[in-house]
Amino acid sequence: MGDIKTAAEIAREKLARIGEPTEQERLKWKFGPEGEKLAALYLKEDTNLVGELKKFDDKAKPFIVAAVSDILLRNIGLPRNEAARRANKKAMDGIKTIKNDKVAVENVFSRMRHVLDHYTQEGAKQKKQAYESLKAEFDEKIQQAVRQKTGVNARVNIDVEKQPQFIEEWQRLQAQMEAQYLNLLDEYKQELAAIK
Repeated sequence: MGDIKTAAEIAREKLARIGEPTEQERLKWKFGPEGEKLAALYLKEDTNLVGELKKFDDKAKPFIVAAVSDILLRNIGLPRNEAARRANKKAMDGIKTIKNDKVAVENVFSRMRHVLDHYTQEGAKQKKQAYESLKAEFDEKIQQAVRQKTGVNARVNIDVEKQPQFIEEWQRLQAQMEAQYLNLLDEYKQELAAIK
């Protein structure tokens, strides 16, 4: 039987296998949180990103810009309501401000806007149609089940929208419909993250 090791010994062994962090990793750990704070400040208030970035030296700036970019990209989502649309615009404006290749950023943004506009216009129509179709389907299933149990061919007035099975199915269907938009958005976010 082998020796029993303490948690501290196991942790030391793991650290020895991982090795020392690189200078880049240390800088990222040091300045990443600064960039995250700056991004949060920008999103909550009207902070001047360019002005704030000028306060940092050239060694720190790439790590701060990367952290700001990461937070702003995470704040771009489906425009489910007016607040989400405003948040998207603010995040996109911030990204455009901090990136050097404005043309490449705008090219990705134009494709992204197309997806977001499609979601707002066509996606809303599709969701409404799918909702009504699902509601009618569930209503018919309930009516059929009642007819089978009672043997009476009368309509029962049941609020389908409050049935847990309906709610669960609608949430699943809605997530499925939104997945295609989210996948495209994720691709565009990855492209934006790669732009300097």
